[in-house]
Amino acid sequence: MGRKRKTTFVESALMNNRTYIQYYNRLTELALSMFEWTNLPKTVDARFLEMCLFSEGKAVFFKDKDLGYIGLQCAISGRLNVYRIPINRRAYASNGYNKDLTDKDSVIIYNNFMHTNSKLDVEMFSKRLYNLDRIIDVNANAQKTPVLIKCSEEERMTMLNLYKDFDGNAPVIFGESDLNTNGLTVLKTEAPYVADQIYQLKTQIWNEALTYLGISNINTVKKERLITDEAIRNNGGTVASRYSRLEARRQACKQINEMFGLDIWCNFREDYRELDGEVDVEDNNDTERSNENE
Repeated sequence: MGRKRKTTFVESALMNNRTYIQYYNRLTELALSMFEWTNLPKTVDARFLEMCLFSEGKAVFFKDKDLGYIGLQCAISGRLNVYRIPINRRAYASNGYNKDLTDKDSVIIYNNFMHTNSKLDVEMFSKRLYNLDRIIDVNANAQKTPVLIKCSEEERMTMLNLYKDFDGNAPVIFGESDLNTNGLTVLKTEAPYVADQIYQLKTQIWNEALTYLGISNINTVKKERLITDEAIRNNGGTVASRYSRLEARRQACKQINEMFGLDIWCNFREDYRELDGEVDVEDNNDTERSNENE
C-alpha cells in the first residue's frame, strides 16, 4: 500500500511539473516573439537579445573590433550617472567571452522602464494556470468514480469483480450466498462539478497574462453586440502594457543610432485585424432566442 501511494504521488508531482512547464514555455515563447527589430546588423541575434531582456531585464549593445556589432548579456558594476544608469558594464557570453565597457562605447537595452525582467511575471501566471488546470483534472476525475467501497483485504477481489459488473452496466449483479455485506460501507464522494467554473477562471487568468504581454484578447463577454469603440476601450489595458517595454527598446534604439550611426528600430508585432463596424459576441441564450423566433 505504501509503495502504491508513493507511485501515485510521484505521478501526480510529475504531471504538476509538466503542466507548469507547458504554460511557462507557451507564455515565454509569446513574450519572446512580441517585438520586431528592423535593420539590426547581421551579427546581432534578435532572438538572443529578447531572451536576455526576458530573463535578465537588460542587454548591452556594442561593437567588437573582431566580431562587429553584438548584443549580449550584461553585468553592471561601479558608479551610476545622474539618471542611475550604470557607467561601467561588462558584456559576457556562455562561451567565456567577456568585455569591459562604459557608457561611452556601449548602450544598455532595458526590458521596460522599471529595468526589470518579464520572467517573474510569466512564472507567476504559469503557476496560477497550472494549478487551475490540475484542479480541473481532479474535479473531472471525481465525476468518473464517485463511489468509494470499504471492505476487508480478503474481500477486495470479490468487490472488484462486483464493481466491474456495476461499471459494465450489468442489469443484475449476482453474489455468492455467503457474501458478507455487513462489513461493507459505501461512501459517496458527491464531488460537485465545478470544472466549468474553474475553466472560466483559468481563461480569465490566461487573458490577464496576454494583456500583460500586450496581446489582444477579449477579457469581457457581453450578451449584446460590442461596438468598435467598446472593443477598442476593452483593449486599453493591452495597449498600455505594450508601452513600457516598447518605449524602453525604442529609447535604446535612438541611443544606439546616435552612438554608432545605425538605423535600428523596434516595433510591436500586430496581432489583430482592424475592427470594422461592430463585433458580434454571442452566447447560448442568443442562439436559443434566435431559434424560438424561427
